[in-house]
Amino acid sequence: MDTAESLAADWAARRAEAGYLALADGTVFRGRSFGAPADRLGEVVFNTAMTGYQEILTDPSYAGQHVTLTAPQIGNTGFNPEDFESAAIHASGLLVRETSAPSNWRATETLEAALVRFGVPALAGISTRALTLKLREGGTQKAFLCASGKVPVEEGIARARAWEGLDGQDYASKVSTQAPWDFAAEGPEGLVAVLDFGVKTNTLRLLAAEGFRVRVLPAKTPAADVLALAPAGVMLSNGPADPAALPYAAETIRGLLGKVPLMGICLGHQLLSIALGGRTERLKFGHHGGNHPVQDLRTGKCEITSQNHNFVVAEGSLPETAAAVTHRSLNDRTIEGIEAREVPAFSLQYHPEAAPGPHDAAGAFHRFRALVAAARR
Repeated sequence: MDTAESLAADWAARRAEAGYLALADGTVFRGRSFGAPADRLGEVVFNTAMTGYQEILTDPSYAGQHVTLTAPQIGNTGFNPEDFESAAIHASGLLVRETSAPSNWRATETLEAALVRFGVPALAGISTRALTLKLREGGTQKAFLCASGKVPVEEGIARARAWEGLDGQDYASKVSTQAPWDFAAEGPEGLVAVLDFGVKTNTLRLLAAEGFRVRVLPAKTPAADVLALAPAGVMLSNGPADPAALPYAAETIRGLLGKVPLMGICLGHQLLSIALGGRTERLKFGHHGGNHPVQDLRTGKCEITSQNHNFVVAEGSLPETAAAVTHRSLNDRTIEGIEAREVPAFSLQYHPEAAPGPHDAAGAFHRFRALVAAARR
């Protein structure tokens, strides 16, 4: 068989593969299942990071989402126990162009084995370039990922269209811890209570590195219970889905404002903004990647940041008397950071703790420690 015949046979085999991604608009991408033989509904997003798929998949912020990786070959770093950002894979599904066997000395498990172990479906061999362009031009879509080969395509499209999606849905309480627990039991800088809306392990590591004791609390912990711990500060974590679907969180934050220093990351940033009188709205296709430029308006400095969010603080919605905008995206000028005017509280839309990722924004944790120290005086 010559090269042309071999390529034709290969593409014919791919077209016959039973795995597929069905978008709500009727578009279908076929591929080879290499994860769990399961079927999942989810919202399709694309991530432009070149590495770090283990941290992406285990980031609770991806709950309810099928992640499309734009890097063409995935799998060479494998999985290892140290790089989990949470206890499980939270992404609903994974979509890649090509897979490869691990060739990293730290790997203890293949990507495929990890996906199977956590029951997460994945497809390889699809045109991630075509899918990414479609999402960029037409916006994020609801989708049905079929890796079992048991659901007809027409039914898959119907399921995608019928799914409620992520808008108005509280996924934070689904991924949050169900009981308080201590990450760091000692620290000279005092206790930081972390409201867990989908916190990443590296956030906890960096808080501990600043000298804090760190206690993680369920998402629905009321303000009175937080204050009963006499914390030196409170961290509002990242997390998945729609911030407007968490009125209990905004109420808790309003009960903490002015009583303890606050720092918010991603979903925590959006929730702080809501508590201060702002509102949020959906982006066309979100920000997902490790190379987003953000300007600190206070200094003029540009930071390269890691981001993962579909919602942003709506322009002009924050009362000027309540908060100032401190950071903006240099890609689309959306709000990337705020600071309360009358109380010790600030937040960032991006992930300053991202690992792997740029370290430009790691100083945010030093800023939080300084805020806590100032509040003691």
